[in-house]
Amino acid sequence: MTSYQGKCHCGNTEWSATLDKEQQGHILCHCDTCKILSGSVFTLNQIIPKSALKISKGESSLGKYTYYGESGKGVHCYFCKNCTSHVYHHQEVMGDDKIVLRTGLLKEGLDGTLKPAAEIFGKARLGWEKEVATTFDTLPPS
Repeated sequence: MTSYQGKCHCGNTEWSATLDKEQQGHILCHCDTCKILSGSVFTLNQIIPKSALKISKGESSLGKYTYYGESGKGVHCYFCKNCTSHVYHHQEVMGDDKIVLRTGLLKEGLDGTLKPAAEIFGKARLGWEKEVATTFDTLPPS
């Protein structure tokens, strides 16, 4: 397990995330919701235990936005109220102990250390995007 450091754009929120070896890569999500929330063609994520995320600064100032995912269950997005960087999401369908960490906000997520490990919602990938990892039309089989 390795600890990675992250922070939002304005620096009001900082955290560390402990990732097991198999979690040390990005899961690219091409779903339309991720595209809209990020203003980009995909987001960089990793599913981790909630206990693996330690917010060291700004936790009380995180905002929360909830929408309903493809499962019909709530997806709670936690973001810096000042700069709106999304720190993590909690998808109710995954249970209480798992979160989706935005790995693009980790130091190693930005410097190229973390590589793409998988792509999800490939069915929504834009036609000009190239496949960079094993791709699933929606989610991987359980």
